[in-house]
This record gives sequence, structure tokens and C-alpha cells, in this order.
Amino acid sequence: MTKGRFSGKKVVVTGAGGFIGSHLAERLVAEGAQVRALLRYTSRAEKGCLDLVAAEKLREMEVVHGDVRDLEVVREVMGGSQVVFHLAALVGIPYSYVHPQEVIETNVLGTANVLLAARESERIERVVLTSTSEVYGSARYVPMDEQHPLQAQSPYAASKIASDALGMSFYRSFETPVAIVRPFNCYGPRQSARAIISTVICQALRGDEVRVGSLTSTRDFTFVADTAQGFLRVAEAEGALGEPVNLGSGTEISVGGVIETVGRLLKRELRATVEEQRLRPKASEVTRLYADSRRAREVAGWEPTVPLEEGLRQTIDWISAHPDLYEPEVYAV
Repeated sequence: MTKGRFSGKKVVVTGAGGFIGSHLAERLVAEGAQVRALLRYTSRAEKGCLDLVAAEKLREMEVVHGDVRDLEVVREVMGGSQVVFHLAALVGIPYSYVHPQEVIETNVLGTANVLLAARESERIERVVLTSTSEVYGSARYVPMDEQHPLQAQSPYAASKIASDALGMSFYRSFETPVAIVRPFNCYGPRQSARAIISTVICQALRGDEVRVGSLTSTRDFTFVADTAQGFLRVAEAEGALGEPVNLGSGTEISVGGVIETVGRLLKRELRATVEEQRLRPKASEVTRLYADSRRAREVAGWEPTVPLEEGLRQTIDWISAHPDLYEPEVYAV
């Protein structure tokens, strides 16, 4: 790839071991950035999804282990950087039912630490915070633009609403150059079975029965390469400062529709089974998400390019090639 706008820039990616974070860090290396990747510490110094990145690209990253809840760690990691992409978070909605305090501390305090460190720095040109379409809750109107009311239907969603508000407050109060990316449901290679598309595919590759929660809830699925591109375009767009920017495909499909489409691509008829443990509390289930991404097009020049079926094909191929990373019989929270 031709070296881009980030060539030579000192860039931090927190949560670089995650699904989107690993794709973003890889893309930044390809654009010529000097990437420092912050990963959560484990005794085995695990790199998460970065272990699935080509070795030559991983060697070009500086990998640092720590915790975004520790302000000193964040200060050290961000020292000398010009651009920060903050993706570190606990993102599982079912996990937020089980461990809400950990989710709140990681997502809210982690964001506060990134903002505090950015405010102290004289070199920071842009801080890109990662939001989520879950902050909107179930659609009150469609397509859903950035003015859609915010509805915390899970502890995870509440933590991200708070994170977004902190970001906007630092922009307004201290002129910290904050932009907020609000991805709708991202999917693709490397994603864990915690997400619906990966869990459908990994089960479908082992048999004809697919166990899920709600079949009727709809989502706006966006391929990970498009989402990563959106992060980069928002990071360089002056018009994106201080307000959230949706990244969605502008189409919606139900969970049942995903199962049907995956079955068609696999040339098999899949049988969907609703499993009680996978159902969310009734008032917490987000029943419809459908993005209006006009602002991303207008201020950042971003549009998705990968149609759902093509993205599903690529995801099926990747999961087929990495069966050891998935346990279809286990419900991953």
C-alpha cells in the first residue's frame, strides 16, 4: 500500500489486541505509521488478535502491556505520540450483566485516563474514541443518525455513553482534539464467537443447527476493513471533531436473515434454535439498529465498500481456516 497521511506519525492504538484494534494497527503500519500497541497485561504476555497479524507487520509495532485503568501506564504509552486511537474496552454485553463494575471501570476510567494524558500533552493532534451503536438502544426512528436519543439498555451501553460524554466535555472544555467513531455491528476475520456472525458461522461449519438468542432483532453489519478505514478517515477530518460519527453500512438484516444467508453461502439449510441462556433481558434487548452514515460521508469522505455477502464469504473462509480458535458448543459471553 502507498504510504498515507499517517506515514511517519507516532500513533498509539489502545486495545490493539482486540478484533477491530488489530485490523486498525495493521492498517496503520501499512500506511507507514510508527505504531505503539497497548495490550492488557497477562502473565503469558498474550497479544490477542495481534498474534494473527502477519509477522513482518507485527515486528514493526512496539507492543506495550498494561491496563488503561492505570493513568501512569497511559501517560507512558502516549508519551511523544501525535495520534491516539482508543479502542481498549470490555465490549461484551452479556459480560456486562455478569461483571458491570469491571466494565464500568475499564470503559469509563480508561477513557478518562486517555483524555487526561492527551490534555497534558503538547504533541497530541487527534484522539479518536471508540463508541458503539449500542448507545442508541432500540431504534426510535430509522435510519439512525447521530442525533438519535441515547438509551442505556445494558451496563455496557451506559459505560460507552459516559465515555462519549467525557470525550465531548474535554473537547468543549479544554479544546482537546477529540473525535468519536460510532461503529455499528462490525464483523469479519479474527472476530471471536462472542459476536453473532462469528457464532453463527462457527456453528454452521460444524453442523446444521445454529443456537442463538433473538431471531428477529435486526442489525446494521459493517465489514471490519471498512470500519478500520472509517477510523482513519475520521482521524484526519477536521469536521469530525467534537461530535460522534456513525460508521454503518446503511442496510439492516435480522439474525434469522443472517442464518439464512450463511446457509445459502454454505449451500446448506440451517436450522435455527432459540436457546434460553442466549436471550437477553427483555428490556435490555436492542431490537433494531440501522445506521444513517451521511455525516461520515460528508465530513470524512467515508463510505462502506464491502457488501454483506462478500464480507460473509471472507469471514467464512477465515473461520474455516482457523477452527482451533472456536468452540461452537460453548456460549461465549
